[in-house]
Amino acid sequence: MTKTKAWAVILIILITFLITAAQICYKSGVTMFPELSGIFLVILGMFFYVSGAVMMIIAFRGGELSLLYPLLALSYIWVSIASPMFFEADSMNPLKWAGVFIIIFGISAIGVGSRK
Repeated sequence: MTKTKAWAVILIILITFLITAAQICYKSGVTMFPELSGIFLVILGMFFYVSGAVMMIIAFRGGELSLLYPLLALSYIWVSIASPMFFEADSMNPLKWAGVFIIIFGISAIGVGSRK
């Protein structure tokens, strides 16, 4: 069994930001879609997703899948925080914040469990 390297964890965390950017681009692009800027944003979102997928393959070589893959759930947190900044209709309520904290707890539990 190989030990997960720190660079793989850092790379996965960076990938979660790429995934978040892709999702923000998708939503922005779809709302403006017939326009050229909307098409550009959708294509940019695709670029972010493909870049993240390539980086994921590299990151998975550096550690345990059972530790690295759950870290991708951080993208749910980043989207929940970033979405209200970009879209007026989106908001965070106490139930959504509870979901964010449950995700953080789950990721932390996996991290602690992988050290044993």
